[in-house]
Amino acid sequence: PGLMERSVATARAYRQAHGPAILRAFAELTSIPNVAADPAGLQRTAAWFRDQLDSRGFAAATTAIPGAPPVVVATIPGRPGGPRLGVYIHYDGQPVDPDAWDTPPFEPTLRAGKDGPVIPFPADGDDIDPEWRIHGRATADDRAPLIALLTALDALDGATPEATIVVLAEGEEEIGSVHLPDYFRLLSDRLRADAWLVCDGPVHQSGRPQIAFGVRGICEVEIEVFGPPGDLHSGHYGDWAPNPAVSLARLIATMRDDDGRATIPGFSGEAARPDEAAIAAAADVPEPPAMGFPPPEGGGYARRVLDPLLNVRGLRSGDVGDASRNVVPASATASIDLRLVAGQDADAAVGAIRAHAVDQGFHLVEGEPDDATRAQHRKIARIVSVPGYRGVRTSPGHPAVARVREAVECAGGQEAVLLPSYGGSVPLDHFEILGAPLAILPIANYDNNQHAANENLRVGNLWYGIDVYAALMGRAD
Repeated sequence: PGLMERSVATARAYRQAHGPAILRAFAELTSIPNVAADPAGLQRTAAWFRDQLDSRGFAAATTAIPGAPPVVVATIPGRPGGPRLGVYIHYDGQPVDPDAWDTPPFEPTLRAGKDGPVIPFPADGDDIDPEWRIHGRATADDRAPLIALLTALDALDGATPEATIVVLAEGEEEIGSVHLPDYFRLLSDRLRADAWLVCDGPVHQSGRPQIAFGVRGICEVEIEVFGPPGDLHSGHYGDWAPNPAVSLARLIATMRDDDGRATIPGFSGEAARPDEAAIAAAADVPEPPAMGFPPPEGGGYARRVLDPLLNVRGLRSGDVGDASRNVVPASATASIDLRLVAGQDADAAVGAIRAHAVDQGFHLVEGEPDDATRAQHRKIARIVSVPGYRGVRTSPGHPAVARVREAVECAGGQEAVLLPSYGGSVPLDHFEILGAPLAILPIANYDNNQHAANENLRVGNLWYGIDVYAALMGRAD
């Protein structure tokens, strides 16, 4: 067997012998509050991870920017001339509502299965069932990679890894990684790597190991269409006054088709087209499970999220139900989120929406229309936008991530799902500052209640994470 196989075998032997101690360490970490409202808890969490790395002989340091939680940076040196991989983990978690939890979120609890009975943590020498679940805030998102990495280092037992690992642990991912670009600029020399792995998220719904190669960006848009200066009696003026609800509905109908594809000229842009490697990888991704509605026509799920999306997330005009009134409403508003793919410019996308509205006969205004404007135009709209962040995507065929796929398949024992892009949005465009390709390497179970009450991690997924990090590092025999 090769270096990866031998490293994984070593990691499995180690966790077989030390499983209860690994779970105790995980429980110790999970007991530290790590939400944005508790800066002291974030400081304790960062110090805990730094001290754990220090105790294993790796020079780890915390660096803090005023007003931000610290980052932990460490380099685990590998064989001279070997690959150099960056590992990003965030140590903060989502806010908690303790009343919604079956057990306190910062008192880690072991259960015999996801909804099984509470059981005691095992004593040394006890057998461990991989189907057990550890309940607690941030067990899956995102403390699991911290313990998995530390355990893989323990399994190496001082041996020199094949690959150098550069570790960055951040403490404000759940509030948008506001200061991460500043940290990247400040620490760029120490964060040099051939590729960066964002160790976050769940494996595929099938349970297969997964690597994702990008995310979509986001931009928020609001379209307000104006009608009469105030609500008018529909019987008297419904045939006479412009109805903004109808005008807005017709505009939206011209912006996307029945299967969700944007139909606005120039919206996507030439640079947003996916490469052939991404299209080929998307064709091999299993479809998600049934969700209570028929899937759209044409193109699988993974292929669809390689394209930009215009989503109508809310509509408002007049009243409905018991509050409904027989009026022509004065205005109608649509709230829209744009999911932007790599290479797509948010300003250009919004510009295409504005140009399309003009082509559909709308007169655009920047604020509330004045009387003179209302007297001249029956279709008046205001379009405002709030940019978020750009989409990011690395080609699945990029040579710098080939080692990642090999490690994932070695640890998982089966072919990995290569997801060209997540459909959602995460501010990974910050990583462009480091100038290295990016891949997302999740280890948590897909049914982990991420961001919700009773968040949990399947023990077997923690074992998988240990194996992955051992394979990535490899023993330089």
